[in-house]
Amino acid sequence: MVSPELELIDWRRRVSELYAAVRAESDPEHGHARWRAGRDALFRSHPQSPLPDGDPMRRTGIRYWPYDAGLRFELPLLPAPPPEQLTVPTVEVTVTLQRVGRVELPAPVVATLDVWWMHEYSGGLFLPLRDGTAGDTSYGGGRYLLDTAKGADLGGTAQTVVLDFNFLYHPSCRYNSRWQCPLAPSGNIIAAAVRAGEQL
Repeated sequence: MVSPELELIDWRRRVSELYAAVRAESDPEHGHARWRAGRDALFRSHPQSPLPDGDPMRRTGIRYWPYDAGLRFELPLLPAPPPEQLTVPTVEVTVTLQRVGRVELPAPVVATLDVWWMHEYSGGLFLPLRDGTAGDTSYGGGRYLLDTAKGADLGGTAQTVVLDFNFLYHPSCRYNSRWQCPLAPSGNIIAAAVRAGEQL
């Protein structure tokens, strides 16, 4: 008997293992190539793939901009007063986000982004982004950079977080309406076009 719950656990386990392998790579660009290959394998054949059956991307893989080493940063998590809490309703659950800090991005991006704590899934850092490519060469609702509750974690220390914009990826709702996704709040929307990560 097929268990969708066990399939979902397996998907999350594989995503966590993939990001662990990326963090273990000494060369970030090699880690990125490994991540791309791993995602393509999951999207192609895993029963929890967000791609509908017959979607051409199951054969071709997902499109990305070329790796840009200048878009990888390790940044301190700065205070972001006053604290803010958002509730994001979806079809199945209400997602609660608590702003826990901000990051100041240097050139070439030059922006401030809010960093959120997602209370669901036992908690985790969440950093969505809607940039100037949204609705043109990336999904109009934005992309995710970190979602540590689901294993999308590029590392850091007790004081810093690794943000590599080459790892920006579309949420599952971009592929299939049966998924509901929290999208970027106002503090995570920037005008600059970040031509890195996953493309439409």
